[in-house]
Amino acid sequence: MGNRPSGTFKGSCHCGSVRFEVTGTLDDFTMCDCTLCVKKNAVMYKVHESGLKILSGEDKLQLYRWNTRVAQHYFCSVCGIYTFHRKRAAPDHYGVNVYCLDGVDIADVPVRRVDGTTMSVVSA
Repeated sequence: MGNRPSGTFKGSCHCGSVRFEVTGTLDDFTMCDCTLCVKKNAVMYKVHESGLKILSGEDKLQLYRWNTRVAQHYFCSVCGIYTFHRKRAAPDHYGVNVYCLDGVDIADVPVRRVDGTTMSVVSA
């Protein structure tokens, strides 16, 4: 299905307080339909933890956990933008907000919808 962009991609939150880079091949983007992902409306790229490097602003990252409290969702504490999260289903991977990556056009990579509504939920 054609060549997929690969290499190192720089990214940041809206205000630039959090800067990071991911290394890999942009070959699969996902949209999840769980209640959190629907609200944040992000398209995500899955990258192994070794492929994500925080360049600056780690002290500006705010952690949000919900449900099983396994996944770790990171937001910029200054501008509120979701940058990435440590995945519940693959704890050694991150889901990176593709819209935070500089120069990446989501039209270049297929976006796959994933089922998050049927993942187990912990009762309150």
